[in-house]
Amino acid sequence: MTLVRKRLTALATTMLAALLIAAGQPALAQAKEPALPAAFAKAAADHDVPRDLLVAVAYAETRLDGHNGEPSASGGYGMMHLVSNPTNHSLEKAAELTGLPVEQLRNDDAANILGGAAVLRSHADALGLDETARKDVGRWYQSVAKYANASSPELARLYADAVYEQLGLGLDIRGVQVKPQEVTADRGEYAKARDLNARAALASPDYPPAAWVPASTSNYRVSSRETSYNIDRVVIHVTQGSYAGTISWFQNPAAQVSAHYVVKSSNGAITQMVRDKDVAWHAGNSTFNNRSIGIEHEGFVDNASWFTDAMYRASAALTRYLCDKYGIPKTRTGIVGHSEVPGATHTDPGRNWNWTTYMNYVTGGTTEPPTWSTTIDNTTAGQFTASANWGTSTYSTQRYGADYRFAEPVEASDPAWYSAAIPSTGSYRVEVWYPDDPGYNSSAPYIVATSSGNQTVYVDQRAGGGAWRNIGTFTLNAGTYNVVGTSRWTGGTGLVIADAVRISRLS
Repeated sequence: MTLVRKRLTALATTMLAALLIAAGQPALAQAKEPALPAAFAKAAADHDVPRDLLVAVAYAETRLDGHNGEPSASGGYGMMHLVSNPTNHSLEKAAELTGLPVEQLRNDDAANILGGAAVLRSHADALGLDETARKDVGRWYQSVAKYANASSPELARLYADAVYEQLGLGLDIRGVQVKPQEVTADRGEYAKARDLNARAALASPDYPPAAWVPASTSNYRVSSRETSYNIDRVVIHVTQGSYAGTISWFQNPAAQVSAHYVVKSSNGAITQMVRDKDVAWHAGNSTFNNRSIGIEHEGFVDNASWFTDAMYRASAALTRYLCDKYGIPKTRTGIVGHSEVPGATHTDPGRNWNWTTYMNYVTGGTTEPPTWSTTIDNTTAGQFTASANWGTSTYSTQRYGADYRFAEPVEASDPAWYSAAIPSTGSYRVEVWYPDDPGYNSSAPYIVATSSGNQTVYVDQRAGGGAWRNIGTFTLNAGTYNVVGTSRWTGGTGLVIADAVRISRLS
């Protein structure tokens, strides 16, 4: 009866809010930034959803940006990306669950957060999560995967992994904070799905560093370029949505759109969806579609935070490869924005896209950041130290260098340390490399010795290995000292791995 009363109380509260707004009273008016923490707290409490998880979902979807009620490319609205399209009706579901009108859920941040929490809770209920299970953030993994409404289990896993990765990294945006935390994600059925973050994912047939996830055949035209048409343009796009959501949308036959490649914001991962030889429907101009390759970049045109250095570098490397392969000029004649296509109605990549940085990376010119970088392997003489409790292994082919170190988790301080000579006090990106395995740690702590004290980031070493993984940007002091440590002190399960780190100066 207690749980029933809670749900009825939440429904009564949201219905009352709708009545007040209908009467012209600002009960749930557009949430200002100082009110966002309260909005997330209320939604989490009303629907018994972990608050930090709710924030992480909103961050993965939109970086906590409601975009003034404007829809994403797949018809999603607000911070929680409540969707209304032929195959996903989470917006309408939120209206049903909360009693709030669709228009309010689209435009009101606080209402949208309530709606997202209600939908997420409905997935948990369908999966049978009881009151005890709902207190364990890791048990919500499959509910988060369902929230994505992805076109395949592997894309649902890609989406949920991004949410749980953010819990390990922590975040601080628009007045909303989530501290880095240990979470063992219970992937359930999704543990069997292909890990698209892994280096061993099915490789792209045209650009080997990319993964291959084919778009629906309803969303592009099979061709034989460069026999049927010459390829002489690269068109730069912005997804107006998340990485996983865009890949899923291009697999949806109802989309009637696609691009050849999609690039992830956080780490520059790339997925190819249409073969170079085939004609993707991306430019809104048949002539340009016939002659060009389209590259989508995760993010929204009005939010510069999506356009990371990792994204610019990875995309520029792809564009440089395509230009060399097809003889495309490495100029702003050969490389254009979607908005520059004749007859274009789109504005991407928009004013926040840094063309100077991007073209410098494409042409191999010098540009900052970064201005300095160093890589420390577990075999780097004089720069890696670990106790005898850390063993040495060559088991995984995903290792960086000849071998890597491993240790059992314990509730004691016994970190493996990476020392570096930091040239000057400033902002530095820290990346880690580890092989992944189901038997490795679900929440491995990485300690970063920042200028304001040690900060810990938790990484799930069961997935995403065999590549550089960005764990954040930190202010580091000048000098030679232990900068990054891999700790054994974790409540996570499985062996803790210490392999290599890379530190790059940004400013």
